[in-house]
Amino acid sequence: MLVKATNSDPRLAGLKVYRVGGAVRDELLGWPVYDNDWVVVGATPEAMRKRGFKPVGRDFPVFLHPESAEEYALARTERKSGHGYAGFEVHASPDVSLEEDLLRRDLTINAIAQSTEGELTDPFNGQGDIERRVLRHISSAFSEDPLRVLRTARFLARYASLGFTIAPETLTLMRQVSHSGELEHLAAERVWVETEKALGEPSPEVYFTTLESCDALNVWWPELVGEALVKGLAAMAQVPDSDMFSLAHWRHAQLVSPLTADQRDALSERLKLPNAVAQLARHTALTYSLINHSLTNHALLADALEGPSVLRWLERLDGWRKPEQVEAQLALVKVVAPEQVGPLESAWQAAREVSPQALIAEGYQGAALGEALRERRGQAVEAALTK
Repeated sequence: MLVKATNSDPRLAGLKVYRVGGAVRDELLGWPVYDNDWVVVGATPEAMRKRGFKPVGRDFPVFLHPESAEEYALARTERKSGHGYAGFEVHASPDVSLEEDLLRRDLTINAIAQSTEGELTDPFNGQGDIERRVLRHISSAFSEDPLRVLRTARFLARYASLGFTIAPETLTLMRQVSHSGELEHLAAERVWVETEKALGEPSPEVYFTTLESCDALNVWWPELVGEALVKGLAAMAQVPDSDMFSLAHWRHAQLVSPLTADQRDALSERLKLPNAVAQLARHTALTYSLINHSLTNHALLADALEGPSVLRWLERLDGWRKPEQVEAQLALVKVVAPEQVGPLESAWQAAREVSPQALIAEGYQGAALGEALRERRGQAVEAALTK
């Protein structure tokens, strides 16, 4: 049963206001609702500003409530006028109806509106598709926005555990978009936003397998096509319990861990990944290289850890200046190679106990100090590993 929306706010008096999109969908599904989005029918930007709403939309009129900060968008229609996510002409005016606004949306389950009296408007039978557990496009206009291919795959990653599937005709449209070249016109930042969200969903692997099934994976993630995806998804199933990075970022690091350094760098550059995300992927790859972990069968191939290799690992993680980066990787080792975490922790603690001040007191300085410090740390690592 939907919670009744409220129109007791005097700022909304006299306006036709509807709760729309994800909040209505998720409440019908019994899924947690975190944010509300609203559509206002019959109003003008001037009227919204006079009521104290703050405009935030550059390309179309969206306003923030001055107290709740929830988004109120004027009802609008869209017409394709160019490539990519932003290639649309937007028409927003008091004569745009609620049904016309809902028609521009992507999936039937996202095109349900709730009035302030609690009444539902559902012109495309989204409630039926919720009951059938189907993600279905509303119209052929779905193919005009290539981002919808990624969004649909992301929604499936969220709701697959509830039994959702993508309607065959929608999957056909997604494949047509992939072949049209439109995906290439998306901004890398938008692709990463959708991917990062998908990586945080309950079934993130579904996002990538769906994109592979509709031929979208090879547009933005060509390095992951084929066997690399199989290995990456297997690795992604294991993530450490580490608060330093989000679940989504750990999953990304694991996903790309089977790739070569050149492949990871190419992918990071193409997606314009945030530095912290790209660095975690590099550090994770360093850790796998150190423990020589098999991504295929998760069996250790290496003999005992070697002191020089462990020291280089600590150095490349910038452990002396940023010890938290070593701690994060130790959390990963604890998950993927638990038998190696004890020796590595001992080596790390021993190396940290080497005091630069003690070496200075011995008379070392300048370049000689750096060389002595590295030598003592190496000796400490070796000693810890041979205990």
